[in-house]
Amino acid sequence: MIILANLLVALVALIHVYILVLEMFLWTKPQGRKAFGLTEEFARQTKVLGANQGLYNGFLAAGLIWGLVSDADVELFFLVCVAVAGVYGAATASRRILFVQTVPAVLAIIAVLVAN
Repeated sequence: MIILANLLVALVALIHVYILVLEMFLWTKPQGRKAFGLTEEFARQTKVLGANQGLYNGFLAAGLIWGLVSDADVELFFLVCVAVAGVYGAATASRRILFVQTVPAVLAIIAVLVAN
């Protein structure tokens, strides 16, 4: 069960690394604009905002990776942060965030709790 828990935590970390790349480096590119439903003009105007969001997602990924190499308490802390951020994002920005962030984080939380 610990292997499944670690795989799910790693998956959540990889999702956030991918989001970091989209927000920090591809925000104004076609792939980034498509992922977030942005017009070219809006993406250009909010490029710094996107990079800032990407940095925060990078911190979440770093925390999850730290948890993988340290202990379950660190994993759980950052997974809860991801889940809360996903709920807030779903309520304020896009319901899709609930499925991209919150659902994987909650599944990983359950797996970590069962494994420990």
